[in-house]
Amino acid sequence: MSGRHAIAAEHVFDGETVRRDCAVVVEGGRIVALMPSSELPRRVPVERLPGEAWLAPGFIDVQVNGGGDVLFNDHPTAEGVAVIAAAHRRFGTTGLLPTLITDHPDKMRAAIAAVRQAMRANSGVLGIHLEGPFISPERPGVHAPAAIRVPTNEDFTTLTSLGSGATLVTLAPERMPEGFVRRLTAKGVRVSLGHSTATYDQARAALAEGLTGFTHLFNAMPALASREPGPIAAALDSECWYGLIVDGFHVHPAMLKLALRGAGRPMLVTDAMPPVGGMRTSFRLYGEEIALRDGCCLRADGTLAGAALDMASAVRNAVAMLGLTLPEALTMASRNPAEFLGLGDRLGRIAVGYQADLMCFMPEDVRMLRTWIAGTSD
Repeated sequence: MSGRHAIAAEHVFDGETVRRDCAVVVEGGRIVALMPSSELPRRVPVERLPGEAWLAPGFIDVQVNGGGDVLFNDHPTAEGVAVIAAAHRRFGTTGLLPTLITDHPDKMRAAIAAVRQAMRANSGVLGIHLEGPFISPERPGVHAPAAIRVPTNEDFTTLTSLGSGATLVTLAPERMPEGFVRRLTAKGVRVSLGHSTATYDQARAALAEGLTGFTHLFNAMPALASREPGPIAAALDSECWYGLIVDGFHVHPAMLKLALRGAGRPMLVTDAMPPVGGMRTSFRLYGEEIALRDGCCLRADGTLAGAALDMASAVRNAVAMLGLTLPEALTMASRNPAEFLGLGDRLGRIAVGYQADLMCFMPEDVRMLRTWIAGTSD
């Protein structure tokens, strides 16, 4: 619906506060007004959401490896991206970064081209996340060790080639050529520390060069220690952003609660793999079978291989496991990632001038009812 219309709900979380009996007026894919439902002009068509349903900004997920039985590494095409985005939209995600984990240069170029094409057709595709291959071979997780390497000038050209949209690069700063992080950030690339053995001082130096994020904090990085605080301490005492996988498997809730007390801004991420929104209980990664067992994606040796987590479940878990209020959890799934990507002036809130990326859900179990991207419903 492109003409002026309104969506009214008993509870509207606008990104900061919960408004009661509020109407959101949308026109041309953007929000043009918020007002009490009783003050809506009669000429404006209105859709009233059921009962106790909440309306909130759509979720934004900066780490999505796959969904709908598709792995981005295996299907670096616009069609593959479309399947992944549709699978996650079912769980309230209206904006995401398809994430390519460590792979070879030709695959990276194909993935960037695919996302460039996908963004033309779907404004919910916000850019690309390249998680590796410029990471530490000592902290590979499930990334292919043979593909891990140090970047070249040609790689720099590739990493800065997307054009419009956000480019997020996860790397190990201790392995980068001098000034590499600064060169990337000067070109508008978002840089995040991950799969790294960086010391506290090395992480702080990268932050000084423009690094602003930490990928799945706690995972694939040194643990906190009394005499070597490492990158985790650097994240917690800096005004940066850090992604948290709240699935009950990747990180103990006590450690996640510690992160919430840090100086930075936490974001919920899914690190999602193909089973999210799909039908299959296994998939292949680098030719190896990955099985979905008891809610975990596992290699044969028991190593976690991404997550079987959707963003609605992440929000639900943040409330149940971490004791957050629902608005606090929603902020970690929408406003914070929008600001991390430099999109906080148009996404992550319900405010005049913002894109009408919305979702409505039942609050007791964060069960999705509807989503809208640029004012168009699913």
